[in-house]
Amino acid sequence: MAAEDKNLVEILEDLNPIDVAKYMNYVSAPQAGAIATFSGTTRDTFEGKTVIELRYEAYVPMAIRCLKSLCSSARASWNLHSIAVAHRLGTVPVGETSVFIAVSAVHRDDALEACRFLIDELKATVPIWKKEVYSNGEVWKENSEFLERRSDLRKDEDFRGKVTEMKEHNRKHCCRPKVQVKDEGN
Repeated sequence: MAAEDKNLVEILEDLNPIDVAKYMNYVSAPQAGAIATFSGTTRDTFEGKTVIELRYEAYVPMAIRCLKSLCSSARASWNLHSIAVAHRLGTVPVGETSVFIAVSAVHRDDALEACRFLIDELKATVPIWKKEVYSNGEVWKENSEFLERRSDLRKDEDFRGKVTEMKEHNRKHCCRPKVQVKDEGN
């Protein structure tokens, strides 16, 4: 099985909760000594406001393409066995999971670091948008990872170079529609 066949990337457009066991089973393997997971759940408060629910929207084809590219980037940096990434769209009530990531590897450091990378990059780069609905209003939210990265760019020259590389990679591979130009021999 090729490395890309060991990635399961799904954007779920139904109202059912994420089946965490499905993704854990997908990454489980006898050769995997570690499975690291991240489960992002809707909390009941934010900055003193009562949260009723989150609502997610996405540009699904591009989001899937970006997530697959992030899986490839993770594989290039860590020795991984399997990766599973699932993100819900629509309404996610308090206490339910909106995003789940599972990563298996021979060693825990690879699994833990790759899992952290995947959730941070998902929140910073993938075209999935979140609206927080409060008891007294609602607001579309920018991810703090995106805002922090923008701030860090101004401070850290090495980091700027890495982010520039990542943006270039994303521009070429996942965040722009691929257009084929047919040469008609004119």
